[in-house]
Amino acid sequence: MSRKLRRGMLVLTVVGLGVTIYLTYVHYSGTKPACTAGASCIKVQTSQWSKLAGVPVALIGLIGYVSILGSLVMRDREESRLATLGLTLIGFLFSAYLTYRELFSIHAICEWCASSAVILTILLVCAVIRYVMGDEPRAAAEVSTAPSQRATASRA
Repeated sequence: MSRKLRRGMLVLTVVGLGVTIYLTYVHYSGTKPACTAGASCIKVQTSQWSKLAGVPVALIGLIGYVSILGSLVMRDREESRLATLGLTLIGFLFSAYLTYRELFSIHAICEWCASSAVILTILLVCAVIRYVMGDEPRAAAEVSTAPSQRATASRA
């Protein structure tokens, strides 16, 4: 289960990377984002909240997804699971703040931003589950070897 969860998280992170790479490209190239919601994406991408201290939030998101990816490809240990949990929590909270700004300050929704928010929400839930589950493969290996060790000990 833990390996499947980690693989799923890797896939989601790569999709999130794709979204943020595209939005970072849009920002720096000055092109209009592809958007089915009319001018909503343009309104969000050009708003005063599209940058934080002069840095495009798309680039911040890209750095966040790269960091999450890094934590996921590290050896599966409690520290790496905790790092993934922390990074996804920060990403989720930042994304929630930006979604708040979209809804109540900009009055427009960027579907690219919303997709990243959904990805980060799912990643956070998965990271919590993965952290709480802990090191399941090792525990399962210990349980499966215990009966054979008892049988060997009783024969001796």
